Amino acid sequence: MAEIIVQCSLERHAGAILDIFNEAIVSSTALYDYKPRPPASMAGWFGAKTAGGFPVVGVEGSAGTLLAVGSYGAFRAWPAYKYTVEHSVYVHKDHRGRGLGRVVMEQLIAAARRHDLHAMMGGIDAANKGSIALHERLGFKHVGTLPQVGFKFGRWLDLVFYQLLLDTPAHPVEGD
Repeated sequence: MAEIIVQCSLERHAGAILDIFNEAIVSSTALYDYKPRPPASMAGWFGAKTAGGFPVVGVEGSAGTLLAVGSYGAFRAWPAYKYTVEHSVYVHKDHRGRGLGRVVMEQLIAAARRHDLHAMMGGIDAANKGSIALHERLGFKHVGTLPQVGFKFGRWLDLVFYQLLLDTPAHPVEGD
């Protein structure tokens, strides 16, 4: 099957992204949400990505079906964090284990470099060994664990943070 990398849009991809998110919400700890998100939530989600100049990268199969998606956004709201983003990547349940998460991550890392960012942060459920291994293969380092910060499926969840430091920007500056 031939896969292509696409820049996702609200009009074309919102429903497929929502399906991927909602499957992860109800069946995993990849998202610390309890209830599936409503379709109306996607307009705000895409609006925030557009307003921030953040990419939404997808991988489509040859039939145009969205197989994986990823993006990043602001890490924290204060100006001094302007060179740091937090990313997330999700792969459709029927297409996991095929390297699509890596494809999306590589695209996000390249986009972060193009946008002169310096640090990429990934918040990962500590039990998600596959995501942790992927991040480590891409050069991310474990920088912290927040024990028992989430509660889902009747148990406490630990959140681990992985960070990739980039060689950009060449000339960082203070200010907005």
